[in-house]
Amino acid sequence: MGLPLQGVKVVAIEQAVAAPFATARLADAGAEVIKIERPEGDFARGYDDVARGQSSYFVWLNRGKTSVTLDLGSDRGKAELARLIGGADVLVQNLRRGALARLGFPAERLARDFPRLITCSISGYGNDGPMADRKAYDLLIQAESGLCSITGGPSEPARVGISLVDIATGATAYSAILEALIGRGVTGKGAAISVSMFDVMADWLTVPLLNHEGGKSPRRIGMAHPSIAPYGVFTARDGAPILIAVQSDREWRALAQAFLGDPALGTDPRFATNVARVANRAETDAAVARAFASRDGADAIEALLAAGIALASVNDMEKLSHHPHLRRVTVATPNGPVQIPAPAPIFSGEDRSYGPVPPLQPLAEA
Repeated sequence: MGLPLQGVKVVAIEQAVAAPFATARLADAGAEVIKIERPEGDFARGYDDVARGQSSYFVWLNRGKTSVTLDLGSDRGKAELARLIGGADVLVQNLRRGALARLGFPAERLARDFPRLITCSISGYGNDGPMADRKAYDLLIQAESGLCSITGGPSEPARVGISLVDIATGATAYSAILEALIGRGVTGKGAAISVSMFDVMADWLTVPLLNHEGGKSPRRIGMAHPSIAPYGVFTARDGAPILIAVQSDREWRALAQAFLGDPALGTDPRFATNVARVANRAETDAAVARAFASRDGADAIEALLAAGIALASVNDMEKLSHHPHLRRVTVATPNGPVQIPAPAPIFSGEDRSYGPVPPLQPLAEA
């Protein structure tokens, strides 16, 4: 049985993270992805050198693609791009606003000449508005959207530790492209999609925004949850940090009886509801902290699991590297095989393989 996107051809004028994330998923699903790189290559090739001397970002996000080097400022490059688009089902691009039109491919031409083409344009701030022409990168949008203001500890805002905005934008673009492919199967018509990094992050920030506008502006409280208690990290007697999450009043009563050793706390008006526990967070957390301080980490985890309480160890990358739940796949790269975490979706009865990471390759060799 073939992959679901076999026969779909994607042309990607892309660099960095967001657009390559979307097209890597299309390639995983069987699409032919032709990656257009500038003569010096996607600048993400130079982000680091930790994957057999190659960029971890590039290895992760460009498996299964064919790389073609084009100078889009030249007549030859523009002619070759027109040829590639003419045979494509999907065009993905994250050039600066208006750049594709200046190259001779305005939206009107694409819609007229390629009516079945699905275009997906990824940008920082979209096509309109006062900031549409600004450059935008992941951390810039984390800051501009307010994400950093709710990330970190009480003393200062912080960056989320991965390229969250880029990844969220790539995932949003991927799902929108799939929607458009389904729609084209019904109507026969292509689509023009625009996805901005700022819009994606604003959407994801709906809950903290509504809390702010409702008079309860979020505060930075480290690894605690702003609207649920107890939901945070506690330290066991042997120093092991353990994160617990009590999601309901029923779970709180179970925690009070089986772990805190004080069933009365389960119905105490100061703690009986989540709203009350959040209002009395210091007392709530103090009661939980005392119970942790009386047990070693392994004993605490055993007791919590027996009580049906959700928990997690506070791990680092060393622990993830050896985690019993970590699935890996191996991808071929120009410098040899690299193991990376497996893509999350698992299709029953289907053992997927993943294509190689392409070298930087002049057009004449493509």
